[in-house]
Parts: sequence; C-alpha cells; structure tokens
Amino acid sequence: MGNAGYTCIRRTFCWLNIILWLCSCAFLGAGLWLRLSYEGYATLLPQHAGLSADTIFMCIGGIGFVVSFFGCCGAWVQSRCLLVLYFMLIVMLFMSEFLVGSIAFLFRGGLGRTLANELRFGIERHYNASDRGSLVAPSVAAIWDSVQQSFECCGVSSYEDWYDIQSWSGKRWVPDSCCRQLYDQRQLLTEGSGDGVLRVDCGRSENPSLWWDKGCAHSLQSWFNGQLNVVGAIGLGIAFVQLFGLITSMLLFCTVKHKRASDTYKSYSPSIDPQTRTSSWED
Repeated sequence: MGNAGYTCIRRTFCWLNIILWLCSCAFLGAGLWLRLSYEGYATLLPQHAGLSADTIFMCIGGIGFVVSFFGCCGAWVQSRCLLVLYFMLIVMLFMSEFLVGSIAFLFRGGLGRTLANELRFGIERHYNASDRGSLVAPSVAAIWDSVQQSFECCGVSSYEDWYDIQSWSGKRWVPDSCCRQLYDQRQLLTEGSGDGVLRVDCGRSENPSLWWDKGCAHSLQSWFNGQLNVVGAIGLGIAFVQLFGLITSMLLFCTVKHKRASDTYKSYSPSIDPQTRTSSWED
C-alpha cells in the first residue's frame, strides 16, 4: 500500500470511529434520560423490562462506545493488538445480529404472542387511571392514552383487554382514549341533536359501538410494515459500516506488521527520515 493510501485509510478509519463514538455517547445519554424520565415505559412489559427502550438504547450505546474506542485507539497509535480486538468484536457483533435476527424471524409468531400477553398483564396490574404522571415522566395510563389516541385503537387485541382490570374490577369499562368521537375536557361525550342532548361517560358507557374496535397491536404492526423501507435502509447502512470496519482494520493490521518487519518502509510523514526513526511505530 502506498504512502498516501495508507494515510487516507488510517485517517478515515479514525474519523469514522470518532463519529460512531459520539453517536454511542448520544445513545447512552438518551437511554439514561429515558430511564430517569420515562419509567412508565418499562412497566408496559413488567416481566421483560430489559426490552424497554431505555435498556435497548443503553446497550447499543455501550457496545458502540467500546467498539469504536478500540478502533479509534488502534488506528491512532497503530496497535496491532487493538486492531485485532476491534476486528474480533465486529465479527462477534455481526454474528450476534444475524443470530438474533434469524431467531426473531423464525419465532416471530411466538414473540408477538408473548409481547401481547405482557402488554395485557401490564394493563391489568399497572394501569391506574388516576395516576397521570407528569409531562416529563408520564405514567402507564398517560402512555396508553397517547398510543390509543394516535393510532385510533383500543387495547392490545381489542377493547375487551380493558375489561375487569384492577383499576375497575368487575366492570366492562375502557379508558376514554378508546372513544371514537371527540369529548370535552370533562371527558363527557355528547350524543343526540337539537334540544334532546344526552351527556354520557363514553369509557364507562359499556357501549362497544362508541369505541375503536381494532387493537393497538395490529395498528402498530401496520405502522411498522409501512416503515420497512426505512428499517431496511438503516440495516444496510449498519452492515456497510461494519464491513468497512472489518476490511479497514485488517488492512491497517497488515500494513503495521509490514512496516515493523521492514526498515525500508517509508513513513507516511515526509518529515521523518526512515533511517532515524526509532520507536515511532511502537504501541
């Protein structure tokens, strides 16, 4: 490899890992912020809190932080040990992604049923209509209301998921966010016309015709299917970055090995005489 080519690859590799390191720090910060401010999201899946958004963000940020740190340091100080370690971590990460993706695809039906059951369990045990949380830290009730209003859905599979939960044991009620029609600030629905106006509580009317009949699981799945192009583009981008890291780390490793084995290799810095440099390539 020529002098200019080696310098270009080395610097590009360093800057790429610096950018990935900064992105990993952002993921870590976002995960910590979600953990401290949005604790209600972990309660949506009480028995699988590790699948919450804050945990996933912190795991992605931690892995990216370590991998990019080894890659940047290995290229900067030209350490064969760090470059090999970086290469092994990328290979392990790629294999883990492939394994997790394959398992999720093969058992997608079972995973979907498990997540649906967990969401129902969270509704039954942790939903509290009187606890609205705050703007910074919304409660489970506020999160479900936001989801149901945004996707125009009710419950996980249907409105029957709200029947007989701990918040209203023995009642066939639903949250007012399940209502099809608009309601005022007192959460009362206006029915009728003219002088005969009847005001009823929509969520407690026990009238399913007033509620959304589709579940939020179906709505979320439809929304996700509509975002497959974005997901595919992100996946291809991640795969390209990993492939670039694998190839570049091995090129740098072989070049450093060759430079150490040959005293006649020209330095990438023209101001250094190859005959006078002593330990510039040491780790």
